[in-house]
Amino acid sequence: MKISELAAVTQVPTKTIRYYEQEGLLPEAKRSANGYRYYVQQDVDTLIFIRRCRSLNIALSDIRKLVEVQKQPQGCCSVVDDIIAEQLAKIQQTQRELAKLEASLTALISCEHHKIEDCSILQRLKQAECC
Repeated sequence: MKISELAAVTQVPTKTIRYYEQEGLLPEAKRSANGYRYYVQQDVDTLIFIRRCRSLNIALSDIRKLVEVQKQPQGCCSVVDDIIAEQLAKIQQTQRELAKLEASLTALISCEHHKIEDCSILQRLKQAECC
């Protein structure tokens, strides 16, 4: 299949597919006699896998490792466990940071004044101990 067909099947833009090839996440595409790239089912499977990993916000460097370990199906999956555990820890840290941000914004939200010069939100943002 051509790159446009691969893009349609996997819901990944052609530009991104080329980037993943350049980064070594996808093997370099084979070329037909007319120079067009062409892809096989394994490329479809790999690209869908990469797309799903990206939807979990997994870094490309970690996705590269996940793609590589699949080439040794009898190998230990501790690398996979570690990557997912690290990603979960990152997400949990982000959630804690977002909760703090939400609390800070909630504390700022109300201003009873109607003029910028009297705005209590702006005044609190200027204070050193704010947020």
